[in-house]
Amino acid sequence: MDSIIAVLIFLLALLVLFKGIKVVPQSNVFVVERFGRYLKTLNAGLNFIVPFLDRIAHRISIQERQLPEFKISVITRDNVEVQLESTVYYRVTDAASSIYRIQDINQALRTTSESIIRSAAGKLELDELQSSRESMNLEIANNLKEAAIVWGIDITRTEITDVIINEQTKEAQRQQLNAERECRAVIARAEGEKRAMELAAEAKLFEAQKDADAVKVKADADAYAVKVKAEADAEQTRVVAAAIADNGHPAIEFEIMKRQVNALSDIASADNARTIILPTDVTGVLGAIEVFYENIRK
Repeated sequence: MDSIIAVLIFLLALLVLFKGIKVVPQSNVFVVERFGRYLKTLNAGLNFIVPFLDRIAHRISIQERQLPEFKISVITRDNVEVQLESTVYYRVTDAASSIYRIQDINQALRTTSESIIRSAAGKLELDELQSSRESMNLEIANNLKEAAIVWGIDITRTEITDVIINEQTKEAQRQQLNAERECRAVIARAEGEKRAMELAAEAKLFEAQKDADAVKVKADADAYAVKVKAEADAEQTRVVAAAIADNGHPAIEFEIMKRQVNALSDIASADNARTIILPTDVTGVLGAIEVFYENIRK
């Protein structure tokens, strides 16, 4: 009899230990109730509860979750109706609030997300909606995070995964894109023609500058030649004047006769010279030169 009682006590002790010791996995939290009322939340690890009084009412995963992708119809600021495909990522931070404050978390998040997405998309035009997904995702996540705090939910991020446009809008976008391309092409051609005209004008200006430089160089050369010739004539005049001062009248006559002989030589050597008629005093001039030359030698 005593042994049976001992066995029963041992079994009861094991049952108490089994009911009182709870091991919570790393990715979960347990919600404990006592007499149907929330008592506490057990975090990961070894925990103790009062057997037969406390019970594990809910096992909540604290891992990040994803709402199933959903489509929502929105109207942009330029009155274009499009469909946005979206999803929401979240995790439970307060297990008690997520259980006792809201019945269906997924449905609540979806309904709130649709309202916030419609409001955010209505502020943008279609082109902005397609190119500003990142900023729109941030706005939706921030607004949704504020609404989900009371449910013990932390919104990690939201994603607009696709922008669905009907065929009429796509055709209008194609026409607009073609018009913009044509406009850019016209502008490019105009800029090319403008640049070509600028280059041609620069080339003409450069050519004119070079012609002006050439004229200036030629003028400088002519002026220098005139200057050199004038200096040579002046030097010749000085030499003749010195000779006149030394020899007097014979030197003048010699210079005159020498120039007459040079002139006759030029006439005789001309290509169109056929017959040369010399004045009778030319021979006298030649004889006088010879006599003068002989006197100089003596």
